[in-house]
Amino acid sequence: MGYPGLFVAFGLGHGLIFKCHTFAFMHAHNPYHGRYDLKKLSGHDAMLQQHIVFNPNGEETIDFGSSSAVYELNKAILLADFNLEEYHLPLGYLIPPIPGRLDYLLHLRDFLHDKLNITGDRQLHGLDIGTGANGIYCILGAQHFKWKMVGSESDVRAVEIARTNVERTKALKDLIAIRHQVNKGFLFKNIIQTDELFDFTVCNPPFHSSKEEALKSALRKRTKLEGSYDKEDLALNFEGQANELWCNGGEALFIKRLIKESIQFKDRVRVFSSLVSKADNLPRIEKQLTKSKADYHIIPMSQGQKKSRMVVWWFR
Repeated sequence: MGYPGLFVAFGLGHGLIFKCHTFAFMHAHNPYHGRYDLKKLSGHDAMLQQHIVFNPNGEETIDFGSSSAVYELNKAILLADFNLEEYHLPLGYLIPPIPGRLDYLLHLRDFLHDKLNITGDRQLHGLDIGTGANGIYCILGAQHFKWKMVGSESDVRAVEIARTNVERTKALKDLIAIRHQVNKGFLFKNIIQTDELFDFTVCNPPFHSSKEEALKSALRKRTKLEGSYDKEDLALNFEGQANELWCNGGEALFIKRLIKESIQFKDRVRVFSSLVSKADNLPRIEKQLTKSKADYHIIPMSQGQKKSRMVVWWFR
């Protein structure tokens, strides 16, 4: 499966750096293009029914300004569409928006098929850097694509939560391993084991450089949404998210760390990737990729009005 748009190749001394100019879009195979079937979803998670409201057009929706409503919606999606037997995420941990996370994996799958010339149904082996308490990329990779997944996480409590959710669904036990990164100074080291090979890595890096910046961003987003929200509830929902939403240097520095350390594992991983939330960070990321002599590709993505992109890179 290819990518629409114009491809441009730039020659460098070590090979070709591939860049692509394409139109941002939700993947054609993403099942969440239209409205959610809230009636069906409520049948799998009764708590979702309490959060259903009507928009000005008289259509059923939920209050996306409510963290509880968003959690129940995504939990219902996992139970209904991805055959999880149970799923729990304590207050204070990042709630995974399923459509956007699935979009990432769908675009990455297409790129892997093109880049690696994978045909048929060969099972892929993937690694999620910073899987968090939700472990969402591992769950979607296993349930939607039947990939074998490893999730790494430095927060001990988040590791326990993610492992518990995996154990609750029998089908996940043989496909997912959650590993504790004991040294926050490393990303791949201590996680990729001797002689272990991965087809790809994924990452949803911390976007912000501080808790204050993350909270301000959340407040701005909430004010754009219809419905009211409780500021105290919003603050409480940040309790467990230090590793998930912010780090020193924010997104750009985190991805630069990924790129630098990936050089040491270029013989263990075919393709590395990361979500890039802020377009302004791309020049610094591309500069680091060029400095590291990596070939790379940027794939735009879009879910409604939300624009994002993923960067994939590899070494010859």
